[in-house]
Amino acid sequence: MFDFTPATSEAARLLEGVREDHFTALTPCDKWRVAELLDHLAGLCLAFTAAAGKTSPSTGASSPGDWREQLQHRLATLAEAWTHPTAWEGTTEAGGVTMPGRTCAVVALDEVVVHSWDLAVATGQEVVVHPPVAATLHGFWSARDDTGAELPRRAEIFGHPVAVPVTAPVFDQVLGLTGRDPLWRAASLSRG
Repeated sequence: MFDFTPATSEAARLLEGVREDHFTALTPCDKWRVAELLDHLAGLCLAFTAAAGKTSPSTGASSPGDWREQLQHRLATLAEAWTHPTAWEGTTEAGGVTMPGRTCAVVALDEVVVHSWDLAVATGQEVVVHPPVAATLHGFWSARDDTGAELPRRAEIFGHPVAVPVTAPVFDQVLGLTGRDPLWRAASLSRG
């Protein structure tokens, strides 16, 4: 087991720096603007919270104007859901994929941390990724199966890996493995 709180707290902190004029800004995810990335983050919180409880995801209550508080609440709920040992046991399902609970936890962590980076660079912020979190994600993405073959990289979701020097920081290597260029920055950020 590991603690989700450093990752979810960092994502919640980054939300404070997102302004409505950022909503149309490009992100490192080719198909998403910031608003779409925020929607995805909200949805994945529900999906992986349900996966921890071995239940079906709820749609979650929402009300206009409080998107930031709702998403911060969902992040905190996600972290709390994975504090229960039963979340890590047996199998569970998220996004239509059945997997061991332990694997699902790492996938959830990956989603939160990598999309936090996406959000940070799209909005001109810096993300803090704790070394144990980066090491967990690096181990997941660089894992090989028993035959020595690389595990699927989910290129259809994250994109093909980007070459990053082995001397680069561990989280930069994770970004490369998830199809991101660690040097990506928004072409222009609106300032207000």
